[in-house]
Amino acid sequence: MRQRSLIAITAALAAGALTLTACGSRDDDGGSDSGNGGGTTVVIGVDAPMTGDLSALGLGIKNSVDLAVKTANKEKYVEGVTFEIEALDDQGQPSVGQQNASKFVADKDVLGVVGPLNSSVGESMQKVFDSAGLVEVSPANTGPSLTQGPDWRTKKVRPYKSYFRTATTDAIQGPFAAQYVYNDAKKKKVFVIDDKKTYGAGLAATFTEEFKKLGGTVVGTEHINPDTKDFSSVATKVKNSGADVVYYGGEYPQAGPLSKQIKEAGAKIPLVGGDGIKDDTFIKLAGTGSDGDLATSVGAPVEELDSAKKFVADYKAAGYKEGYAAYGGYSYDSGWAIIEAVKKVVEDNDGKLPDDARAKVTAAMQNVSFDGVTGKVSFDEFGDATNKQLTVYAVENGAFTAVKSGTYTG
Repeated sequence: MRQRSLIAITAALAAGALTLTACGSRDDDGGSDSGNGGGTTVVIGVDAPMTGDLSALGLGIKNSVDLAVKTANKEKYVEGVTFEIEALDDQGQPSVGQQNASKFVADKDVLGVVGPLNSSVGESMQKVFDSAGLVEVSPANTGPSLTQGPDWRTKKVRPYKSYFRTATTDAIQGPFAAQYVYNDAKKKKVFVIDDKKTYGAGLAATFTEEFKKLGGTVVGTEHINPDTKDFSSVATKVKNSGADVVYYGGEYPQAGPLSKQIKEAGAKIPLVGGDGIKDDTFIKLAGTGSDGDLATSVGAPVEELDSAKKFVADYKAAGYKEGYAAYGGYSYDSGWAIIEAVKKVVEDNDGKLPDDARAKVTAAMQNVSFDGVTGKVSFDEFGDATNKQLTVYAVENGAFTAVKSGTYTG
């Protein structure tokens, strides 16, 4: 067992409120000590932004994987194996993510990694993991090229066999949003803005393509610097364009101020974005004028899924300081997918891990299939989630409310 510095156990844990998971503690170095009485230790890495503007999403990812690990240990799901997590902060930066990937690879106990949040960070990590045969399962990356190659629109080629994800892609999310905006919201003139990053630019492109195909008009485009918060000049362009809706490809730290400044400029029109803006922080940043803004997100609302009721209850009972946020259910399922793959490898090797455990776990992931928090979890030939469901959320009275769930019909 690894030696880790313990922090004070929360009152909820001390009172035995955590009914489903094993007694353990989260420590300040991002690890999880979920003591299960010896045996072989398997570490599941977690990479996400734990600090900075996107930390609300990153900490939800970390905590949800922690819950999966504690659940597996409590149930003794893989006989003779104790799972732990090792969480590293990528700060939403590709260069940091790449360094983290190297750290995980160097730790022989790490047999799988959950993360990252950002598609641009995912791009920086893939080759490092693949060269080492270390499996990676992202709960949040949606850039199509990660699994289908740079020419995915015309020729799908899987670049890395070690990369999987439980979230669906922007090849589906962008067009799904376009169909809702054009057919349901009846908006015909859009101003498209993106942050120039892998996720944002890709999402804006797939939205634009479908919106035009439906008969909509793009009345303006703009690329913003994600490091700024002053969007007054862009807001003026939006007002002067005559757009009746704005589509933004990017994340909530910029989307919130952008929405607010567009309304302040006199364009009382909704801002629409993808899962990167679907967080309550967006509403705080956008202010009271954000009512009517829209966001798509992967899957169905976790709170409305029968399959997620246990997860929601156990997460609350665990006493985590942060919410599970947009990707909690997908993070739990990503962690559990690694646990399932480890279980298969151990069972196929007479109850113990083989010397080439990493390669075996990566190979086993392709055929992993189980009923998860978010529904049926399995992967297609590209490593993409077979669950293609998406949901549109509208800001109503200061909160995101689901208004339509379904799948993209191209």
